[in-house]
Amino acid sequence: MSFRYTSGINKPGFNPLGAQTTTTIATLFSWGQNATGQLGLSNTVDYSSPKQIGTLTNWSNISSGSYHALAVKTDGTLWSWGQGSNGRLGLGNTTYYSSPKQIGALTGWLTVAAGAYHSLAIKTDGTLWSWGRGANGVLALGNTTSYSSPKQVGALTTWLKISCGFYQSLAIKTDGTLWSWGRSTQGQLGLGNTTSYSSPKQVGALTTWLNISASSYGNSMAIKTDGTIWTWGYNGYGELGDGTTVSKSSPIQVGSLTTWYAIATGNTSYATKTDGTMWSWGANGAGQLGNGSAGTGTSSPNQVGALTNWLKLTSGYEFVSAIKTDGTLWSWGYNSLGQLGDGTVTQRNSPVQIGSLTTWGTISAGRQFTLAL
Repeated sequence: MSFRYTSGINKPGFNPLGAQTTTTIATLFSWGQNATGQLGLSNTVDYSSPKQIGTLTNWSNISSGSYHALAVKTDGTLWSWGQGSNGRLGLGNTTYYSSPKQIGALTGWLTVAAGAYHSLAIKTDGTLWSWGRGANGVLALGNTTSYSSPKQVGALTTWLKISCGFYQSLAIKTDGTLWSWGRSTQGQLGLGNTTSYSSPKQVGALTTWLNISASSYGNSMAIKTDGTIWTWGYNGYGELGDGTTVSKSSPIQVGSLTTWYAIATGNTSYATKTDGTMWSWGANGAGQLGNGSAGTGTSSPNQVGALTNWLKLTSGYEFVSAIKTDGTLWSWGYNSLGQLGDGTVTQRNSPVQIGSLTTWGTISAGRQFTLAL
């Protein structure tokens, strides 16, 4: 989901037919809010610094929702934990779990995306699956019914990447086409209207989409293979980056640059360029722009500091975490529940390093918590 997230980091110019979500074999850590067990630590205690979930070293893909989490292991099994209402954990019930539980017995799961109330997953055979709350058709099953176990979306085997927002979903197929479904009251589906759809609809006719980020604030963001950034949906905070606060129901290009690399969006948007610089725009109530101040937002991209070694990023509710090319972890913004992971509950208006490790590989921010490999 994104308040929120990158959907795999692949350099612009890579062929989307061969690009898959980044896979990292690693230990799993979490921190931040834990009221519903979303940290997976077998309790409901909040933590302001990273805590390892179990002792396993075979986690490969992760995604944080509002109050639940999904993960895939290297053996292809699928796991979930946290708040189970609306069936979002996929365990056949609506129970909360504070430690990882396997979803079914199947293997072959590849990548996951956790939203506010629903979940998506893609298998290695390219099929798409969904479960959780079905309001506004966000499960793409042709109805608004909720399901507590994974259901296959159609029969296609060409799904490649996924991202969940609050009530909308985005996906890219292996042919580079972009698809969306769910609620579109703010135009967040990018279909030129504000109509909700309960089955996937193609966004335009282009076949050059590379990465996607669906926000829980009613906006969406994508990168094409030519390195351009495109945004659409709600724009009340300037999060579309076009210099205005006018919402858009179809994709618009942010500037004219062709060097964008990774993205994450919410009421604040973030992107890195191929030169390693990081840029932000939108709301700044909690210092989440990372420019050393809080309160005043911006409707166009501004550079975060002067560093040129930013690699990956993810955003939650008014906070952001990022990994540098040296494997260090950094975060800033809202921190009332320890979601920054720096051992405090102090708001940070510019990036602060989390610990001293140089082995961080993948991150995913939920509403007020974070997972990392």
